[in-house]
Amino acid sequence: MRRASALLAIGGLCLAGCRAEEPAPPPSPTTTDTRGDWEDTGRYATCGLPPGGAACGDFESFNLEGCDRASLGGLPRDGVFTLVYRSDARTTSIDPDAFRVSADGVLDAYQGMTPTQRRVDAESFFLSSATSSRRDSLVGCRAEGNRLYGCFVRCLSGRLSSSGTFLAVKWERRAGEEEAAGLRLVSESFVEQGLPVDVYVTQGHAYVVSVRNGGEGGGLTVFDVSDKKAPVLKKTITLPTDNYWNGVWAKDNALYVASASSGVVVFDISKPEEPRMLRSYPGGRIDVHTVFVEGDRLYAMSPDAQPQTFIYDISMPTAPVLLGGYAEPGATTNAQLGYPHDALAYEGRLYINHWSGGYFIVDVSDPTQPRKLSTYTYPYATSHANAVGRFGERLIAFEGGENWGAHLRVLDVTDPTSPRRIGEYELEENASIHNMVLKGEKLYVAHYQHGVRVLDVSEPEKPRQVGYYNTYRETDAGRGESFYEGAIGMRVPGDGYLYVIDTSRGLLILQEG
Repeated sequence: MRRASALLAIGGLCLAGCRAEEPAPPPSPTTTDTRGDWEDTGRYATCGLPPGGAACGDFESFNLEGCDRASLGGLPRDGVFTLVYRSDARTTSIDPDAFRVSADGVLDAYQGMTPTQRRVDAESFFLSSATSSRRDSLVGCRAEGNRLYGCFVRCLSGRLSSSGTFLAVKWERRAGEEEAAGLRLVSESFVEQGLPVDVYVTQGHAYVVSVRNGGEGGGLTVFDVSDKKAPVLKKTITLPTDNYWNGVWAKDNALYVASASSGVVVFDISKPEEPRMLRSYPGGRIDVHTVFVEGDRLYAMSPDAQPQTFIYDISMPTAPVLLGGYAEPGATTNAQLGYPHDALAYEGRLYINHWSGGYFIVDVSDPTQPRKLSTYTYPYATSHANAVGRFGERLIAFEGGENWGAHLRVLDVTDPTSPRRIGEYELEENASIHNMVLKGEKLYVAHYQHGVRVLDVSEPEKPRQVGYYNTYRETDAGRGESFYEGAIGMRVPGDGYLYVIDTSRGLLILQEG
């Protein structure tokens, strides 16, 4: 995106009074926190790859000299493990994953499929999954309780593409926890299409969006939730070539869906049970990952080739008008600057989770000329979601990443040019947080395998858990296929209920008390 005074250029279209480009504004201040989600302590295991020898990805292609193979016999043989890869060649970022093992191998899963090769015995742990052009393999080097340390390789067309070490931890419910405390399940509704990821509730209906899951396309699923104990499926919508729908919001009779193929898809929901597709914005093929509405503005976050956040006027909800947008200078060519993954608008400012670039605070009081006020970043950033509210005279932001070790940070953003961390909330490193909703002095967090967490944040420096619901069950279909499983989306519309999306179970309606 190219910006000057009263200028917005998108896809070659010049809007809002084009004129000669003005000098770039001075850079905004950056706060760099030394505490990240993950700390590099070096290689996880002593194994490696000998020169030449077996085919890429075979068990015999790994050098296991120096490994404590006898310890592998004590590793649990049934359950879901989440893991983090540390590349030997690239330590500026990390990658999470998951696998599932079972005593007889029937339920095993790795890379979202049944492993094509498996060797699990008293002194070996090896999984390998292959397609026509790609092969991923991991091998255990030593085990300590429910933790496995080892090596991995990725092969493309039979040649080594990447390699390194990993740490895997078996998922277990937190010590001392039951299924729930302070929350109870009212109803559960399975979502048939794709992988459900987000929900919006309005006019007595829950609108659930799904992304593609393997060969199965996602789309929109509509439930009548006027009876919370017995939701009724009213409508499903999916398109053959446009079915990765990741975010959803509504204003009056308009529903906004974030599409990876066509931007913001707008539906007319004047008949709530029968959404009618109108058109997509801004037009053409573009990826919008999330959407957010505040008042008469719609914000659409695009991680596309030209990362940017679009700003629309929705005073006429079903006919958005593009006002402007924010694009981080240099982000198109520098991946370390990230892309807008999600955002929240509050009191004239836009708080953008800009993935590896960190957390941006942007003045959007003039949407034709957004101005970044500051950046808050930390090592191995994957800034994903946030919530903002006033606590007395202070403006407080809650920010979280989406990766191994991701946790909640509490930031004082009263001075938008100098955000500072004042508190944290952290569970085990092997399950990430995802979305969050702030209602008064309570923060509701969708925490993947840790389910739903309800935090009292009346004293922001010290978030205190006051309720939880463990949505994750290993026995549910599809578990162990991805690091990103469990409670993923959530709305708290103020009707006394929580509407939660679990990647396997679908729409769960919970009630506090």
